[in-house]
Amino acid sequence: MKEKVLRIFFFLTVLAVIGIGQEADAQIQIQEVWTSQYQNLGVYSSPRVADLNQDGTKDIILGAGRQEFEATDSAVVAINGMDGSMLWNVGARDQMFGSATLLDVSQDSVPDIFISGRSAELKGINGETGKVMWEFYEENDPIPSAKGYYNFYNPQAIPDQNGDGVSDLLVSNGGDVNAAPDDSNRPPGYLMIIDAQNGTLLAKAPMPDGRETYMSPVVAQIHPADQEYTVIFGTGGETIGGRLYRTTIEDVMRQDLSDAIVLDSSQNKGYIAPPVLADITEDDYLDIIANAVEGKIIAVNGQNNRSLWSQKIPGAEAYNSIAVGYFNKDSIPDFFTGFSKGVWPDLPESDQLMIDGKTGDIVFQDSLGMHQTSSAVVADFNSDGFDDGLMSINIAIIKKQILKFYHNLLVVFDFKSGKTYQLTDYAPGVNLASTPWVGDLDDDGKLDIIYCSLTEDRNIFAMDGFKVSRISTNIKLKHAVRWGAYMGSGYNGIFK
Repeated sequence: MKEKVLRIFFFLTVLAVIGIGQEADAQIQIQEVWTSQYQNLGVYSSPRVADLNQDGTKDIILGAGRQEFEATDSAVVAINGMDGSMLWNVGARDQMFGSATLLDVSQDSVPDIFISGRSAELKGINGETGKVMWEFYEENDPIPSAKGYYNFYNPQAIPDQNGDGVSDLLVSNGGDVNAAPDDSNRPPGYLMIIDAQNGTLLAKAPMPDGRETYMSPVVAQIHPADQEYTVIFGTGGETIGGRLYRTTIEDVMRQDLSDAIVLDSSQNKGYIAPPVLADITEDDYLDIIANAVEGKIIAVNGQNNRSLWSQKIPGAEAYNSIAVGYFNKDSIPDFFTGFSKGVWPDLPESDQLMIDGKTGDIVFQDSLGMHQTSSAVVADFNSDGFDDGLMSINIAIIKKQILKFYHNLLVVFDFKSGKTYQLTDYAPGVNLASTPWVGDLDDDGKLDIIYCSLTEDRNIFAMDGFKVSRISTNIKLKHAVRWGAYMGSGYNGIFK
């Protein structure tokens, strides 16, 4: 691995518009502060930020990796938010595709890092020093699948379960990479509770339908008066049917999910992208909004588990999670997401959908780019009082009628005007799964953007290099960004 930092200082006034041939209502000035490039590595992880070196500017934490089953010394990297230099790096035996959970268990006022990946990779890392505090499956142990462990997905912090006074972790494990697409006889996935201080397994509950899981669970108190914590999780995959479930932390600790409530089911494809929780019925209960791989988005009432609405896009599959914001004049949150046209792994087209949270109607639909599995984020980019969506878009440029070159750019979706703005220039390479981060990185009251992309422009799945860029803007923030990262600004799938 070789790190290269490019500090680029220029202003770009955004005037370009793609898809509809109109000019923007207002100019947005962006300054590319730095770009860090990493050779012989790829990235599927989404940025998380925290001030690890206590210099007043938040730093960036990312998972990375080579091809599957290949080890690297830089599977987790912490990047200085001020100048793009590396603060520390941690190795792993396989790709760390997860996005970090931040929790200060070392009690040094700096968040510690809990991050996941393939081949049972789950690590607790001291956020200040980069020292590995624990890893769930030791490097010199036998092949993890021999003991029934597969991929770990994004962990969530939960209340202390073993009485040591420190929050613990809820995480899912599953997904046998060696299973054939049409093989329905696959090992079951698990919900697991792990001691955040030392990595000890506290509970391991198999999926109630015996199927695999690829979903990062979401956990919350559905109503402010609730004493128990609800867990939303899913089963099935790209080619195997599954269900969306609701259970409790108490049942996971009992290692028995047989009483889990089925919220939705799909016969031929499962539930992969993590759901979001938002109150769209104005009853103080968080409702459940989720994408199904079969190309469906659903909303379920959090108080009584009844369906509120659903939308199905013919010929589409859904691997993106959902972004939440206020996109129209009412007080009910709305939703922005992407669907892929085709059948995995051939996804040559993509749709972007904005859905009215109150009615479930599709209010806005576009079809930009291809192979989109990164999710959207939300902020008010033109200061008109309405939230807008930001998404990383991949495009293919054909040269000499046969050569295909991939490029990536950031695009703003202004739902109030129905316009779509190109925010950055076309850059060689693709972004398959890394959701951008937006917020105030240096506490100057203005919007910053962190985004990643692979740098290979001919092979869409190559893990031969990636870059991380920081962009500053002239956009003044009137309030904290509510949905500025994968799984939201709180990294937990909850919109408040």
